[in-house]
Amino acid sequence: MLVGGVAGPHIEGMAPLTESQLPLTVRAFVRCFPSTRLGARAARGAALHQLALWGHPGATELSEAAGIVVAELAANAVTHGRVPGRQFEVRLTLSAAVLAIEVADTMTEGRPPGPGEARMPDGEAESGRGMLLVEAVADRWAVLDRCPGKAVRAEIDLATPDHEPTAARAATTA
Repeated sequence: MLVGGVAGPHIEGMAPLTESQLPLTVRAFVRCFPSTRLGARAARGAALHQLALWGHPGATELSEAAGIVVAELAANAVTHGRVPGRQFEVRLTLSAAVLAIEVADTMTEGRPPGPGEARMPDGEAESGRGMLLVEAVADRWAVLDRCPGKAVRAEIDLATPDHEPTAARAATTA
């Protein structure tokens, strides 16, 4: 059946779908990794591989931004959120407009700073810049409570004709 020139399903007794009501495709990927440096590296690789399977291969603005976000959040999960014997989880959700990246660990203490709270470490410090990178690359991000533990969710907007995502702006101003 065509609805306003667009094919849409029709169920007896229900009004046909209009163009604004067509089903939304959301792709999801969820995987747990060991809370080790190797696990963090594997998480980044798996996320980039999944994005390539979804049509966003390496060396694109989206995959580069996602790689940075997954790498930093996974590194934080294994460095600051490690609970012996427990894994961390990476969840990717891709819609037509947004890639959401969520990394969760089971440590209940030591919440990372939230948006706008991260501060630049001393110039000599070898760590402490990860959340600043996430803030620079993601369009939105937040720290969420989970039971047990916490998750950091970052969202990267996909480019549309009238919107240039933060990741693209960051790349052109760097």
